[in-house]
Amino acid sequence: MTSNSEVMLSTAGAGLRAQRLAGAVLLLSLLVFGALVPFAKLPLAPVWAFIPCYESMLLISDLITAVLLLGQVRSTRSRGVLALACGYFFTAGMTVVHALSFPGLFSPTGLLGAGPQSTAWLYMFWHGGFPLFVLAYAGLQGVELRMRPGPRPLYRAILRCVLLTLLLVVALGALATIGHDRLPVIMVKQRYAPALTVVVGIVWSFSVFALFAVWRKRQRSMLDLWLMVVMCAWLIDIALSALFNGARFDLGFYAGRIYGLLAANFVLMMLMVENGTLYLNLSRMADELRQLSMVDTMTGIANRRQFDATLEAEWRRAMRSGAPLSLLMLDIDFFKCYNDAYGHVAGDGCLRRVAQLLAAAARRPGELAARYGGEEFAVLLPGMDGAAALAFAQGICRALAELGVEHAHSAAAGHVTLSIGVACVGAGSAPGGGHPGGAAADAAAPLRLVEAADLALYASKTGGRNRATLAPPLRAAAGPPCATLPA
Repeated sequence: MTSNSEVMLSTAGAGLRAQRLAGAVLLLSLLVFGALVPFAKLPLAPVWAFIPCYESMLLISDLITAVLLLGQVRSTRSRGVLALACGYFFTAGMTVVHALSFPGLFSPTGLLGAGPQSTAWLYMFWHGGFPLFVLAYAGLQGVELRMRPGPRPLYRAILRCVLLTLLLVVALGALATIGHDRLPVIMVKQRYAPALTVVVGIVWSFSVFALFAVWRKRQRSMLDLWLMVVMCAWLIDIALSALFNGARFDLGFYAGRIYGLLAANFVLMMLMVENGTLYLNLSRMADELRQLSMVDTMTGIANRRQFDATLEAEWRRAMRSGAPLSLLMLDIDFFKCYNDAYGHVAGDGCLRRVAQLLAAAARRPGELAARYGGEEFAVLLPGMDGAAALAFAQGICRALAELGVEHAHSAAAGHVTLSIGVACVGAGSAPGGGHPGGAAADAAAPLRLVEAADLALYASKTGGRNRATLAPPLRAAAGPPCATLPA
């Protein structure tokens, strides 16, 4: 079984393989950054479709990442992960405001009352705000949410945080658009003003502090590892888009935003991989639980639950096809005396040896050996008529005698023995051949077969034990006396 901490990205440890992959991604990013810096001010043709395409992809990836992180919050109750999710909601909101106010995109000066430097300030608020959410994540990761009593307190806490984040987006958007005249001038037409360098330095330092806060953690999770890669890409984005380039639509402008898009998708890609791994692990655990629920833990053969389900399925199949269906009910003779004489540990070992013997005998497709309860077992034999099932039961008795498991306190023999009841429905269960349709008319439930085998088992016990008894053909009337046959 896989524990919760091993499948959650926010709690699973960053293994060596993941660290190497993250290091390779970071190294490649730095190499590309170094190659682009000398050409960052190279002017390129304005591609107006680039902005809405880039920011649409960014909006979608940020929203998906935020929602997936909220899924982690449901499992971890972590304030830090909630803060990081709100950080991605913040970037998604700022992306929308930035796109609407971008000059020349939806209107000559931009919507929302934007001025000539609104988008530049929005970019700074956007890229300076997200590292603050990362700092909150690093500081609050081990702190659990405190929720007030009431219905769905977790959802209420998440909703409050998301609404506060959106209010922050609205406030910063209003400041950069309606109140743009109150902000220092950092953009003159399409070119950057000297004051931009100071603002970029402050924004860049926020990202450096956020990167250091995540890096200094002693035990880093997978989320920490890829968040560090995101912050490195974030630094490259700011450097190319606002520090080393000179104006809009130059090489640095385009390359920086592509880095920003990659940065937004690093955590998203890992969350998607983690979700796929989680579903795979859950599927495997469900299969394991299903198997465990159908197996007797002591003997390793089928338990009562699996026997009941298989009996019902085989009964229906016999009803449809007219093929015979036989059932053996087996009981270890004088098993209480065996436990009293040899102890319960030896008794458990005896149960396991009998179970292994039955499992080895019932090897054909559809045949099933199960522990019915206590020292009682059952063997289901589809396609086998009464005579063949009786011979099968006698073979089991002989095989157990050959094992020679000592039982000095048994009145039946000096070794462990079995009393067996055999019942059959279908062809060969009655002189001239029966048909399941007749049995189905008398009893619509497979429990009738169990009752018949149980009566035959009782006849074996009263007839001296260590023997097999064949029940009469299954009929509506419950039961003429069984004929006892020695093993």
